[in-house]
Amino acid sequence: MGYVYWQTSVFYARQLDNTIQAEIRGLAEQYRLGGLPRLNQVVAQRSAAAGGGLYLIADADGERVSGNLAAPSAALLEKRGRVQFPYRAPAPGGTETRLAIGQVFQLSGGYRLVVGRDIEDRRKLEDIFTSAFIWGVGFIALIGVLGGLLVSRVLLRRIGAITDTSQRIMHGDLSQRLPLAGTGDELDRLAGSLNSMLDRIEQLISGLREVSDNIAHDLKTPLTRMRNRIDTALRDAPDSETYRETLIQTIEEADELIRTFNALLSIARLEAGAQVEDFETFDLAALAADAVELYEPVAEGEDITVSLNAPQPAQVNANRQLLAQATANLIDNAIKYARPDSGEGAITVGVEPAGSHVRLIVADNGPGIPEDQRERALKRFARLETSRSRPGSGLGLSLVAAVARLHGGSIALEDNRPGLRVVVTLPATQTHSGKARA
Repeated sequence: MGYVYWQTSVFYARQLDNTIQAEIRGLAEQYRLGGLPRLNQVVAQRSAAAGGGLYLIADADGERVSGNLAAPSAALLEKRGRVQFPYRAPAPGGTETRLAIGQVFQLSGGYRLVVGRDIEDRRKLEDIFTSAFIWGVGFIALIGVLGGLLVSRVLLRRIGAITDTSQRIMHGDLSQRLPLAGTGDELDRLAGSLNSMLDRIEQLISGLREVSDNIAHDLKTPLTRMRNRIDTALRDAPDSETYRETLIQTIEEADELIRTFNALLSIARLEAGAQVEDFETFDLAALAADAVELYEPVAEGEDITVSLNAPQPAQVNANRQLLAQATANLIDNAIKYARPDSGEGAITVGVEPAGSHVRLIVADNGPGIPEDQRERALKRFARLETSRSRPGSGLGLSLVAAVARLHGGSIALEDNRPGLRVVVTLPATQTHSGKARA
């Protein structure tokens, strides 16, 4: 508004000044040609014509000789050059005072010439702009204050809700989540990211709590058994053979405990994202073939056949050692826990492409796992009642699940009818011209 007012005022003033100067040049030319009589004649003609021009020729006593400017003030006639002055003009019902701008010239014989233009419309336009500016600024300020108060109240209320929720979380209630307004703005996106982080933290803490409980229950038994065995050997009569047998059994128990703790450490490292830098591109089918070849003698000793179903290469970008360990765990679990009640056991290890993924499948014909127990079987130290009497720590499947998550994959337990079918899905590496590329 200020720019528009300034440009309008400059344009109007320039146009008015040019008009007055043109009038003055014309009157000056007439004065040079015919003197005061000629000037009187021209001023009278222009005063009678329609327009906004103001003219006055006054004698030495200030009396009007010609022109349409009536009752000039003595102060106006005493001035020289450019002046701004009020004047009386006819109006409906009488006269009104208007504003004009012009120039005053001294003529010979004490005569004065006033040439001007009415600027009352310009003054009214200035008043309109001034009023609009004041009202506009006031309205904008009012809207700004009200809008600022509204936004601040909404923002502070949402921040207060986030703060209250954060305080409850800090006091131990990890089930709390930051509220979402549903607007999809920056605060909603921030709250969503923090909620995802809280979900992960709650999951890790729940896992840690579960591990602690499982350690307290599952490791207490072998430690108690070791302690009782040693105490019994010390109380009984000294016998080197008894001592030897006790030490051998104690070492076996200690080795099992060490394997359990090593598995826990491996799972912890995997869930922390360790060993990602050791990824390489290799053929998962070839790795599965090596694992089958390694476990065939062990399976034959248990009257179980192990076969491979990997008709074509399957390239993955992964940690070779971890996938080899996961495959070995699956085959070892199948040998330990998946033997049928009667007949010969059979284990099939397969590798097959599935779109942009590769699936590693280990299936057996054993008793399997009930559907309502499969999710629990993937947790740490989870052992079904049917496998309590067999050696193991219940960490095999949870280790495989951690390996799958590290590689951006997943694990699923399915019914093999009969038996269990474990499917590990991993992202495949795209190939080009027969060569793998990461």
